Amino acid sequence: MRSLVGMEVGPTGAQFGSDPSDVGYAARFDGAEVVRRCADAGSEYVVIWARDGEYAYYDSKVVSKCPGLGGRDVLREAVEEGAHRGIPIIAYCVVQQGGHFLERHPEFAMRGADGAIIPGRFCLNSGYLETLKALATEMIAYGIAGFHIDMLDQGFGRPYGCWCEACRRLFEAEYHAKMPSGATWDEGWDHMLAFRYATSRRFERALHDHIKSVKPSVTVDFNYHGNPPFSVEVGQRPVAHGENGDFLTGETGVWGFSALGVGLNAEFYRAATPGKRFQVAMQRGVRMYHDQTTRPLNDIRWELSTLLAHGAFVTMVDKTGYDGSLDPVAYRRIGEAFRDARSGRGDLAGVPVQDVAIYFSSRTRDWFAREEPARMFRSFQGAHRAMVLEHVPWGVALDENAAEATLGAFPVVLLPNAAILSDEEVARLTRYVGAGGSLIVTGWSGTHGWRGEPRKGSSLEALIGARLVRRLDSEDNHVRLPATAPSALLAGIEPAWSFLVEGPACVYEPAAAKPIGELMAPHRTVRQEQGKEGTGWPMSAGEPVGPAVLLHELGKGRVLTFAASPDAATAGEHPIVEARKLLANAVRLVHPSPRVRVEAPAFVESVVADEPATRTLRVHLIAYASTPATTPATNRPAVIPGLIEDAPMYRVRVTLPSSPRSARAGRAGQPVAIEGSSVVATLGDVHEVIVIQY
Repeated sequence: MRSLVGMEVGPTGAQFGSDPSDVGYAARFDGAEVVRRCADAGSEYVVIWARDGEYAYYDSKVVSKCPGLGGRDVLREAVEEGAHRGIPIIAYCVVQQGGHFLERHPEFAMRGADGAIIPGRFCLNSGYLETLKALATEMIAYGIAGFHIDMLDQGFGRPYGCWCEACRRLFEAEYHAKMPSGATWDEGWDHMLAFRYATSRRFERALHDHIKSVKPSVTVDFNYHGNPPFSVEVGQRPVAHGENGDFLTGETGVWGFSALGVGLNAEFYRAATPGKRFQVAMQRGVRMYHDQTTRPLNDIRWELSTLLAHGAFVTMVDKTGYDGSLDPVAYRRIGEAFRDARSGRGDLAGVPVQDVAIYFSSRTRDWFAREEPARMFRSFQGAHRAMVLEHVPWGVALDENAAEATLGAFPVVLLPNAAILSDEEVARLTRYVGAGGSLIVTGWSGTHGWRGEPRKGSSLEALIGARLVRRLDSEDNHVRLPATAPSALLAGIEPAWSFLVEGPACVYEPAAAKPIGELMAPHRTVRQEQGKEGTGWPMSAGEPVGPAVLLHELGKGRVLTFAASPDAATAGEHPIVEARKLLANAVRLVHPSPRVRVEAPAFVESVVADEPATRTLRVHLIAYASTPATTPATNRPAVIPGLIEDAPMYRVRVTLPSSPRSARAGRAGQPVAIEGSSVVATLGDVHEVIVIQY
């Protein structure tokens, strides 16, 4: 039986450095006790910290051992207790986060273009790989089952690159040119970004291959740091990274990735490694990994249930107290959440039912958004938010591996401001539509060249069925739909009413496409026109400048184009409900007969899985019933969400093409009713599953 839930445990107190005289730190960090507590909580494996940015927590001959341990060896203690209990032990090992070792080995440091050391960063081309190989060999000798290797980033800020002698030599051998001195955003910088991605991949592959050469049965996973909202700084791309381990690992958490980021990150990892398992790490703390707080049980259950419903197996991260002691309340709550998850293991069967592929363009992120990743992420994440809140089943398609078969599995593909698209991508999308697929295009998709330069026309004009006239330089644009618009497009939207759709917009001149509604540029005051007043605050709608929507029948499929950006608006500063409904309505217009339609409150996320062999559909319903929050002490208006304390009660309707044979609420046993082709239920838990036989 494959593992579903596990734990990662490591000490707190050296994450920002440590003085070797601090012998109180981690003095009670006991590998055997960790394994016992994790086993009692229902953990199916344990990831134990063996090496972080400062110390080893075992008798290493390569790096310094944590002084507070004295003669004890945490890794040995954990492995021996794990063997006694039949629990696999995974060694946690950090790559970055400098510390004392980097201070003693400046030859491994990243260097800026001026030759100066970049503090706290190892260069992955420097020879540091041999240190990781030696560490891995030491740990394998303990009898571990696998490695969780973390912090493989190349930094989380400027400068984006390393100019050490090793990197210069490798770059010049590959590109027959000198390295650019910085982010020049030209051909040289294009090569630099490719070089950084290749560096990460080469390092990971070499470390993976070494581990397998020492002991083939030892698993290897590398934590990923390139999911939203990270960009070029980390030097990783999802597919090129995900292929290097036995499975892909990432992390989540409201504190860093938002409540919606939990499910989004899981599907991002699924798309990077199709057909393979993927692991997601979450933490028990309220705010951050080392904060020594414990979330309410329902808050933990919500995040855990979300990840499991999206197909991940989950590692709960616990950080010990300063001295290495464990929090009994945390382990009691984690145990309750794990028991709940394991009891519902049977309801995690099936393959996802996903109507819409949200297309992720790494090239757009790197070369259109550049050092402002929100320029791209706002649309990508806004499209996701609209699908979740409107209960449209969705998945992710990545530009690295989105082959025709990948796209063809989705009835609808959504391009959320994918500004840069290669000729190959456009040809692939054209074949997808010609074969019967439906494409939704938003904002500035296809309007920029390979290195982010504005194009005169759009690369998608043949698909859109219209000519690009111009890109608006305003974000506070409005849309107005007439009463004669298709009824599916108007659901929940007042006709003949202009509403704000904040984000990039284009003016199109229709050719073969049918125009619908009006795109309206904003009014501008005299002071704004004189440049004396900014335009960041939205103004009211001005005159129409072009159609709001274009509908183009092409081959067996169709293309619906928004001149504005309802996806960006949904994740923007003014996320009105109509903008997100407009995007969801477009999906229902081009895909009017979905396999499953879910009606539930917007705070409930739905995830649908099909098990064709048993003719069973499972509809997971996860309620994010966060308590209201007040203004934060700092950094207003970035309000920290409230924690989930209560299990809400709500009504849900699931509609199928025909009447189901039977239905039940799979977890709490709550009553359901079959009304024609619909299943109706009133539910009252953070996570519930409606099991339908069709």
